[in-house]
Amino acid sequence: MRLAGFLLLFGLAVVPVAARAEALSYHIDPVHSQVVFNVEHNGFSRSFGRLRVTDGTILFDRDDWSKSSVDATIDATSVDMGDADWDKAVQGSDLLDTAHARTAHYVSDTVEKKNDDEGVVHGKLTLRGVTLPLDIPFRVNRIGKTIYGLHTVAGFSAQISIDRTAYGMTSNRNSIGTNVSVWLEIEAIRGGERTSSNDKEKTDAPAQ
Repeated sequence: MRLAGFLLLFGLAVVPVAARAEALSYHIDPVHSQVVFNVEHNGFSRSFGRLRVTDGTILFDRDDWSKSSVDATIDATSVDMGDADWDKAVQGSDLLDTAHARTAHYVSDTVEKKNDDEGVVHGKLTLRGVTLPLDIPFRVNRIGKTIYGLHTVAGFSAQISIDRTAYGMTSNRNSIGTNVSVWLEIEAIRGGERTSSNDKEKTDAPAQ
């Protein structure tokens, strides 16, 4: 009886520890997430564009980053270069080829912690049907409640450079740069809770 009682108490003591060890799930918020890129234009300037993250899940464990992961989808048809004709050209077969690959997909293999706020996601990016390894250094900006207390949010920033020719975008080498600089600003809502129209901040209110 004493042994059984000890095992029961031990089991009850271990349960909360196991629960705390689990990575928390966050759903990427497309309203507050941005993918911005730029590429050299014929040596005159760098042209900027934007893409939408349409779906994604981040598992993040503050205490053990090795239990964390990322799975995100980007809508290639959402590319915005600031001009309709330019958007159409970038979506064409020479570049993003959205007729055959409407989305890009990133899936992590491991997450490496560098310090308390910085790490590297090791994973693979599928773009234009080509899947290649891609490491993404990132920073944890903040994890906490929004200013209105609506959600618990995790915010991340990252910057990478991608060789477009590695994914089959080999055209226009004389006018479009090979290396594309990409910035990611990501907010993700804990528990997969999506932002509703009632949750969006008013125009005269500070950002959430």
